[in-house]
Amino acid sequence: MPSRQRGMLMLEVLIAILIFSLGILGVVGLQATMIATSINAEDRTQAALLANELVSSMWTRGTTSLLAADIDSWKARVAGASPSSARLSASGDVSVDASNMATITITWKAPSKKTSEYANRYVTQVVLP
Repeated sequence: MPSRQRGMLMLEVLIAILIFSLGILGVVGLQATMIATSINAEDRTQAALLANELVSSMWTRGTTSLLAADIDSWKARVAGASPSSARLSASGDVSVDASNMATITITWKAPSKKTSEYANRYVTQVVLP
C-alpha cells in the first residue's frame, strides 16, 4: 500500500504552492488598484484646493468678478503649480453669469487613461450675497 501513495506529498505541496501564488497575485492586483485610487484622490484634492483658492479670493474681494490678471495667474497655477504637474495635464476656467454666480471648472487628464478624450472634471459654483 505505501507504494501507491508515493508522490502524493509532492502533489499536495504543488497544489499548496499554486493556491499561495494565486493569493499573492490577488494582493499585487489590489495594491495596483489602491495606488491608482490614491493618485486619483490626490488629483481631486489638488483640484479642490485650487478652486477653493479662487473662491477665497472672491470672498475676500466681496465679488465674483475678478481682475483678468488674477484669473490668468490662477490658470497658470492650475496648469503647472501642482505637485503632480509632471503627470497631470490640467486647465482651469472661470465663468460668471448674469445672476452673479461664478462657475469654476478644473479639468485634467489622468495619466493612467490612454485615450485623449477621457478627462476628470471638478466643478464648483459660488454665489456671493
